[in-house]
Amino acid sequence: MVMARDVSVGPAAGCAAQATRPGGTPVNGDTMCLLFTSVVPGRGGLRRGAITATLLAVVVSVLVGCAHIFPGWNVAGASRHPGAVWQGPAKASWPALRELAPANVRIGSAVDSGLLAADGDYRTAVATDFNAVTPENVMKWANLEPEPRMYNWGPSDKVIEFAQANGQAVYGHTLVWHSSVPSWVSDSLPKDQLRALLKRHVMTVVSRYRGKVWAWDVANEVIAEDGSLRQTLWLRKLGAGYIADVFRWAHEADPDVRLFINDYGAEGRSKKADGLLRLVRQLRVQGVPVHGVGFQSHLRWDAVPLDVTDNLRRFSQLGVSVAITELDVRIKLPATPAKLRQQAMVYQYMLGACLAVSTCESFTVWGFTDASSWIGGHYPGYGAACLFDADLAPKPAQGALAEELRGDRPTP
Repeated sequence: MVMARDVSVGPAAGCAAQATRPGGTPVNGDTMCLLFTSVVPGRGGLRRGAITATLLAVVVSVLVGCAHIFPGWNVAGASRHPGAVWQGPAKASWPALRELAPANVRIGSAVDSGLLAADGDYRTAVATDFNAVTPENVMKWANLEPEPRMYNWGPSDKVIEFAQANGQAVYGHTLVWHSSVPSWVSDSLPKDQLRALLKRHVMTVVSRYRGKVWAWDVANEVIAEDGSLRQTLWLRKLGAGYIADVFRWAHEADPDVRLFINDYGAEGRSKKADGLLRLVRQLRVQGVPVHGVGFQSHLRWDAVPLDVTDNLRRFSQLGVSVAITELDVRIKLPATPAKLRQQAMVYQYMLGACLAVSTCESFTVWGFTDASSWIGGHYPGYGAACLFDADLAPKPAQGALAEELRGDRPTP
């Protein structure tokens, strides 16, 4: 058996396979072209690019038959109806995502505390569209405590105050992350001292925001690409038990807050996802208070795992909730109208995957405007990753999320 891992969505021109619904009815009369960028080899040893017409037809049929994989869109036009090319709503008629969200799923965005303080249009957009916010950087340890016991609470407090004033939940990010450790915390310190510092950090931060944060990313990016535990300062000095410890400390500091483990590259089935699944299972067996798993979902516009819903359900079956925590969909520049429509499909697909799993608690984009996206600084040549452009005008992706929340799908 061969399972597609990533799929590139391209123009229909030149493709031989036509997407059909069960019974042979073409989807919107349009042709669907799927260019597979990688496959998982099975016993037959299929390699990249060696995909037969039969396999392509099967995968296309599966895509069409799934209610939450690009439901009702044609690929060439990325539209809901034959011949129509959807361009998104006018700015004056934004569909407020928070008003469309089901009661059991929060729709959130990471927020830039500087823009939140200085830019009125940015504040209005955050308050209008989202019922949850994630402080993008200000709650990370290196920013909160740049010097021992010298805390910089101001920016985090302001985000909390803004959220409370606008009826928004706060998703705390993040308590333990190897990439945001204060410079004064190093592996030259004795093991016992490091453990004490880590405990003090977790207990202090969670206690301060007890009752004000609905969930925390407790352990962030602890799994390596091969599914093993990531080699970090904490693993080297404290051993694997540090992960259970930080969850227990956070729970002690706030018994009512939801506690998540969060990682990237685990959205679909993979060695990394399998490793994360094993870890969560082990922690649950040990009675560690892990309540949920966050899937960051930093994706490309032309590639997306085809098995996100199935993968989320694997974790849900462990008795934990799941969440999409940091979604953005970067585009190879320039961002043409066709690429933006394909991007919209990916956003909608990911939201559909969340909505298809009963334990999905939240769906968060990693910044909503291209004006403050992190993508350009980390992925040269890529950008335009967010729901709104740099002028806060909605892009097709924003309207696609609204459509998914409305359940606005055509009748087969």
